[in-house]
Amino acid sequence: MTPDSGSEQILLVDDNPTNLQVLFKTLEGSGYRLLAARDGEAALYTAKRARPALILLDVMMPGMDGFEVCERLKADPETADIAVIFLSALTDSQSKVHGLAIGGVDYIAKPFQTDEVLARVRTHIKIQRLERALARRNTELEDENQQILNAVEEGILGLDVTGRVTSMNAQAAAITGWPASDCIGELFSQLQLFSGDEALNQSLGLLCAGGVSLRKDHVSINTRTGSIAPVALSGSPRSEGGAVLVLRDISEWLQSQFALEQAREEMDSQRQHLAHIERLSTGGEMAAGIAHEVNQPLTAVTNYARVAQRLVADLPEERRQKMDEVLAKITIQAERAAAVIQRMRSYVKKPSGGRVVLALNAVLEDVLALAEVDSRVNAIPVRLIAAPNLPAIFADEVQLQQVALNLIRNAMESTANAGQSNAVEVSTYLEQGLVCFRVKDFGAGLAPEIEAQLFSPFVTSKEGGMGIGLSVSKSIMQAHGGDIRYQANPDGGAIFSCEFPVHQ
Repeated sequence: MTPDSGSEQILLVDDNPTNLQVLFKTLEGSGYRLLAARDGEAALYTAKRARPALILLDVMMPGMDGFEVCERLKADPETADIAVIFLSALTDSQSKVHGLAIGGVDYIAKPFQTDEVLARVRTHIKIQRLERALARRNTELEDENQQILNAVEEGILGLDVTGRVTSMNAQAAAITGWPASDCIGELFSQLQLFSGDEALNQSLGLLCAGGVSLRKDHVSINTRTGSIAPVALSGSPRSEGGAVLVLRDISEWLQSQFALEQAREEMDSQRQHLAHIERLSTGGEMAAGIAHEVNQPLTAVTNYARVAQRLVADLPEERRQKMDEVLAKITIQAERAAAVIQRMRSYVKKPSGGRVVLALNAVLEDVLALAEVDSRVNAIPVRLIAAPNLPAIFADEVQLQQVALNLIRNAMESTANAGQSNAVEVSTYLEQGLVCFRVKDFGAGLAPEIEAQLFSPFVTSKEGGMGIGLSVSKSIMQAHGGDIRYQANPDGGAIFSCEFPVHQ
């Protein structure tokens, strides 16, 4: 079957069996269903019963010729839309013009070429297919237009020159609360829809009597039930006198405007938060650069201290011993500072996106070293309770450090703000096939309204906090196939638990 063919029927009409056989062979295998008739009467009978899409019609037949068959087909409403292609040995212009004038769509001279017949059949089948599709679409559009008219949302009232109501649709009754049966023939002013608005009532009078158009984007209607309904009002004069009023309920529009205004305010707030995040990101990049620059002089200090230790070997014993002690302390502190800077550089670097096999206890030991400065500032110690023989996990080390450090810093701040001095407890454990760690603090805990949306963005209980740390941490944990959970500490404070699947 070719792309252009379908299941349409084609009626072949010819009194010559040889011609019919040639036509059958020409169209056989093209995807059309073929019918045959040997004379005009049989052609009319078959056409009326089968309603083919197209008829290939011989002109010169005994009895009723092809031209008469075509005229009778077009005269019958049931067969008038069937396309007719004439096949004839009559090649004079007069015959062709006559065939097209009585309703034929094409005229093929005998002897014909099979390729030409097939091409013209396909073309006219396609044209008919498109015409039928267009007719269907026109019918659908007419139905759609009718449905729109039947479902119009505006309230419409007709008024005569004296201001009396002459017509009223269902939506107008729904908006005003007045049924049409109570309004037809009554003065519109008696409905008291715009009582108290003298300027508007005067404009309505000018509309009906003087033909002055009226348009109000927002007015309030006093409905029959006593409620107030916001509407947009427009009035147009009619050529025969009087006017048409159109009322459109704008209560949902007003609600949308209010919601839009709230959304704009929320967007402004979010924009400020994002600007803050951008500043923090820039600060992190600057800190990484500073760490790189500071690390070099610290290395130089360490090297110079070691050289100085070798140079003081010739000093007297007492002075050499004191110098050795001082230089050893310088070396230790420089190496310690360099180690802190190196850990900070590792922490603030962009995640590579690659996950590796990690030992959770070792990662948390590095995180506690990173938190040492905050621990001293808050005067809150941090204690690691590491479970032995934990299975390995498969994770991004930098992202895991980010989650753990965020929870530990929050725990230290919460404990310090509550005036407690208890150590923040970080513990690892294996539970239900998951490798876990928890961070327990002894602060004031969380308010119920904060707890209900704890992991939502921009929700925070800290003054000046941004509320993105826990949201980001939850996203990281879920991306690793795990999760982060919260529960209240029975001894006061909060407990956050993180869980990872065991690496297979």
